[in-house]
Amino acid sequence: MAMAAELPSYLLLLALLVMIPLLYLKVSRGRPCNSGRRLPPGPWALPVIGHLHHLAGALPHRAMRDLARRHGPLMLLRFGEVPVAVASSADAAREIMKTHDLAFASRPIGPTLRRVLQGAEGVVFAPYGDAWRQLRKICTVELLSARRVSSFRPVREEELGRLLRSVGSAAATGPVNLSELIAAFVADSSVRAISGCRGKNRDEFLRLLEEGLKVVPGMSLPDLFPSWPLAMRLSRVPGQTEERRRGMLAFLDATIQERQENRAAAAAAAGMDEHEDLLDVLLRLQKDMGSQYPLTTMNIRAVILDMFVAGSETSSTMLQWAMAKLMRNPKVMQRAQEEVRRELAGHDKVTEDGLKNLHYLRLVIKETLRLHPAAPLLLPRECRSPCQVLGFDVPQGAMVLVNAWAIGRDPAQWDAPEEFVPERFEEQGSGGGRDFKGTDFEFVPFGAGRRICPGMTFGLAHVELALAALLFHFDWKLPEAMVPEEMDMTEEGGLTTRRRSDLLLVAVPRAPVPIE
Repeated sequence: MAMAAELPSYLLLLALLVMIPLLYLKVSRGRPCNSGRRLPPGPWALPVIGHLHHLAGALPHRAMRDLARRHGPLMLLRFGEVPVAVASSADAAREIMKTHDLAFASRPIGPTLRRVLQGAEGVVFAPYGDAWRQLRKICTVELLSARRVSSFRPVREEELGRLLRSVGSAAATGPVNLSELIAAFVADSSVRAISGCRGKNRDEFLRLLEEGLKVVPGMSLPDLFPSWPLAMRLSRVPGQTEERRRGMLAFLDATIQERQENRAAAAAAAGMDEHEDLLDVLLRLQKDMGSQYPLTTMNIRAVILDMFVAGSETSSTMLQWAMAKLMRNPKVMQRAQEEVRRELAGHDKVTEDGLKNLHYLRLVIKETLRLHPAAPLLLPRECRSPCQVLGFDVPQGAMVLVNAWAIGRDPAQWDAPEEFVPERFEEQGSGGGRDFKGTDFEFVPFGAGRRICPGMTFGLAHVELALAALLFHFDWKLPEAMVPEEMDMTEEGGLTTRRRSDLLLVAVPRAPVPIE
């Protein structure tokens, strides 16, 4: 979680002895009585800040995994004034996302997020209710169904050609910054599927998105101390987040306007409509929606932004980690390349039709997701009504985090859990048969239940196609005689967990890239 940027200000602020007693009294008054309840265990806490100090110096998903090893698979922590239940085992995840899914189906909306979203929560952050169910149905049935995702295959393949040509051009002058090129490929493909055009100021949008994803909802100073009026004034996060959101919405507005103008011109010239993109679907549905839960322009922008983040940010992160893990494990790279080149022999380019028999490549993707889920703590949930998980009482109103990263590395569920072994998914008793679609709770990189990631199919379509093409057209080497063990595999914290450093690789052309 990207509260690290503000944590020093917490410590500086809370060191002021005049304020500590006042805050402590406030927290104590608002703390619910534990009489008669069996609350989950947790480590020792400090006045006012609670358990925040246990997260200092480490990424939260790693720190929480270490705490869970000492205190159990379900812990109750306190971040400032906020009770936080943390699930770190498959059994705990199953009870939260299946057994009691309805009780944990909502999202916590703190002061910062409420100020930024201004009532247009979209699908990802919206609280559970009729309005959310309606938007969710639109996304799953109309926008992100397998049929709709398949309809954008020509866009993905066209943008893939641009990616490969960019790699080939950059390879002529030295190591390729694959992180930048992958991010651009996914962004352009996603925006074109959403609005029919590539969009102006894409690089600025990606910068704002990257900065915004470093902040985790519910972890800024006002969210940790919602009863303290000065928290909003002292925190820089709400203003910075709101500024980034305005910039991203300006990009989306310009893209929408450009799409509408291009569509009108095309319709006038051809006398008929073009292929329907996701924006077209939303605008069409806007006219058909009832008045009880109208699909407003603000809702449309929020849904588009949700789709972009859920479908493109996750796939960009997955692709970068997959290539990094292949470079780190040359034998796995060799086997994956041999399969791709064997199955695509005689083809001059990679298309989605050619991906059907790439069994081992899919195992590589699954193993990457196990070790590096894009959102290691998924997204926060909220306990809507008191219920029991693993025999413990979870307080109503508590934030609930599922540590998908820790669950994917649990030695009770996985053999050699820290090793990159794609073959484990085809071996009985070592992960074979497990999938990430929300039914195997040992493996939940996209979540499960009502709040499973709606952009999973959209994102994976980019990952499979791009990874196969990168392995088919190029051989890959580490720069400057670097050995695999020297690769920087450090994670960068945030809502998603990217690589801290860009992936710089030497690309050696193996098969000609498709021309425009």
